[in-house]
Amino acid sequence: MKTILAACALTLSLLLTACAEPPPAFKATDISGVDWGKDFALTDHTGKARRLADFKGKVVVLFFGYTQCPDVCPTTLMTMNEAVKQLGADAEKVQVLFATLDPERDTQALLAQYVPQFNPSFIGLRGDDTTMAALAKDFKAFYMKVPGSTANTYSIDHSTGSYAYDPQGRLRLLLRHGEDPANVAADLKLLLAGK
Repeated sequence: MKTILAACALTLSLLLTACAEPPPAFKATDISGVDWGKDFALTDHTGKARRLADFKGKVVVLFFGYTQCPDVCPTTLMTMNEAVKQLGADAEKVQVLFATLDPERDTQALLAQYVPQFNPSFIGLRGDDTTMAALAKDFKAFYMKVPGSTANTYSIDHSTGSYAYDPQGRLRLLLRHGEDPANVAADLKLLLAGK
């Protein structure tokens, strides 16, 4: 009798496991459940105060960079533009945010000129040096000023990943730099679908 009960319990367990929905097949690194990157308080390139809650109901992609970046930042913004285009009508449910790590040179006016070049819906964000340092630390993002030939020609070494939030405002994915736009679009679609 015990053997029959054990066999029934095992069969039921296997059936329930088979019925469970498999985890989403993200291309990016799934960081769901991390206890960081919960919010920000920055100013956008139009001068408006912004927090993560302003974009509730949308998938949000946040990238840290700077306008004088020669390679990683423009290619990331181009990739995001291509990924968003691939979403068709769902593109309006995605918000891409570019947070500058160089508030000394990246003025509101410069961000307003630079960021929308890649896509008119993209938003540039900035804060003072202290705010940006604290925010980067909260997101586990690395950056370091590298001196140039003059005081104003420095560069900034920085992390290259982008952070994706689901429509409920939960940090879910770390998108790799250089990822194929089709893979980024596929991950954004999964987040929009509630995965």
